[in-house]
Amino acid sequence: MKERVIAIFDIGKTNKKVVLFNDKMKMVHEEEQKFAEVTDDDGFECDDLDLIEYWLKIKIRELVLSEKYDVTDINITTYGATIVCLDANGKRITPAYNYLKPVDERIPENIYKRYGGRDEFCRRTASPALGMLNSGMQILWLKKEKPEIFSNIKYVLHFPQYLSYFLTGKIFSEHTSIGCHTALWDFDEMTYHRWTESLGIKLPDPVPVETSTEIDIEGKKVRIGIGIHDSSASLAPYFSGSAGKFILLSTGTWCINMNPFNSEKLTAEQLDQDCLCYMSINRQPVKSSRLFLGHIHETGVKMLSVHFGKPEDYFKTVKFDREHAALCKSKYEKTRIFFQNPPLDREFNEKIDLFQFKSFEQAYHQLMLELGDLTLNSIRLILPEKDDTSVIYITGGFSKNEHFVNVIREHFPHKKVFLSEISNSSALGAALVVSGLKPDVNLGLVE
Repeated sequence: MKERVIAIFDIGKTNKKVVLFNDKMKMVHEEEQKFAEVTDDDGFECDDLDLIEYWLKIKIRELVLSEKYDVTDINITTYGATIVCLDANGKRITPAYNYLKPVDERIPENIYKRYGGRDEFCRRTASPALGMLNSGMQILWLKKEKPEIFSNIKYVLHFPQYLSYFLTGKIFSEHTSIGCHTALWDFDEMTYHRWTESLGIKLPDPVPVETSTEIDIEGKKVRIGIGIHDSSASLAPYFSGSAGKFILLSTGTWCINMNPFNSEKLTAEQLDQDCLCYMSINRQPVKSSRLFLGHIHETGVKMLSVHFGKPEDYFKTVKFDREHAALCKSKYEKTRIFFQNPPLDREFNEKIDLFQFKSFEQAYHQLMLELGDLTLNSIRLILPEKDDTSVIYITGGFSKNEHFVNVIREHFPHKKVFLSEISNSSALGAALVVSGLKPDVNLGLVE
C-alpha cells in the first residue's frame, strides 16, 4: 500500500530540495539539487527559472506516478525579495532578478521623499532601506530603467506564488511574501502602501496562506498550495506545537531572532540596527532582528586557531567550563577584548592581544561571552516594554554550542529555553500550512 505524503519544494538560493512528509508530519524522504545560475538581461547572476520549472514538472510527475508514495498535497517555500512579472496572457516576461543586484539609490529616494522621508517610510513598511532586497523597489526599478518591459506587465507575483502559478495557472498573493521587507505593505494600515498606486499595476489582493487549488496531474487529483515565504514557514511548526508565547532564535550563518508576540511598531532606531518585520501565517507582524553570528564566529575561531596553532575545528572540542567563564567575566567585566564598543560593536577591534590568554580554551570562552552579549543586544531589539513571552526556542547550528546556549539561559532565567532539533523547518511549515496546521507535530525539543 502506498504511503500518503505531502511534497514540499524548498527553493533556496543555493540548494533546491524536495521533501516528503507523511500524515504524522514525519519526514520520509529528502533529495537536494544544486543548479548553476544564469545571467539576466543585464548580465547579472540570477536563478535559472527555466531549469527550476523543468525540475518541478519532472519531480512532480515522478512522485505522482510513484509506486511507493501517494502524493495528496504539494506546496512551495522559497526565499523572499524576488518577483516575477507576467504579461496579459500570463506569460513570464522577466527573469527572477537577483536581490543583490545594485540599484540607483535615487529610485527609492524619490519614494521616500514623497511619503514622509526615509525613516518614516521604512518604519511604516517595516522595511530597512535595502535596495533590491525591498522587492517593491524592483518594480519601481523596472518602471524607471526598463519601460518597454514594464509597459507589458499585467501581474507581479512573489517567487513562491509564481511557482504555484506555474503549476496551477492561478494568480494569488499572500501576506508572508508581501510582508517580508518588500516596502509594499503598510503595517500601520495593514494593506498595500499608498505609493503602490503610482505604479499603475493592480497588485493581487492577498488571500490566506492556507489557500490551495486542486488540479489534475496524470489523472490524479492533487492539492497545490499558493506558496509561503521561507522565514515565515520556519515559524509555523512552533505555532502548532507551542504551549505559550515564544521567541525563536534561528541560528547559522545568520542568527535571526523572531518575536511573533510583539505588537509595538518598529522605531527608526530599530530599523537602523537591522530590525524589520516579517508576517506570520496568522497575518500578524513578526518583529525580527538579525546578527551575522556564524560569520563572526568563524572569523574569531580562525584568529584563535592561528594564534594557538590549533585546527580550525578545534573549538568543537572545547566544553563549557563555568570556572573559565567566571574568570573571564570577572577579569573583563568592563571591557571587550574582541569587539569594538557601540555603535560599531559588531566589528572586531583593530588590535586584539591574544597573549593575555593562557590557552585556546580560555580565549574561546571570552569570545563566546562577547558573541553572546552581541546576540543578547540583538534579542533586546525585539522585546516589547512588557515582555510576556515564556519560551525561547533555539534552532540551527548554535543550538549545539554549549557556550552560546548557556549565555541565553543565564540571561533569561525566567524563560524556558528549548533546543529544537527540527530539520527542514521551512519545508515542515509549508507542509503544515497546506495540510491544515496539524497540532501534533514533533518539535524535537530538548530543555
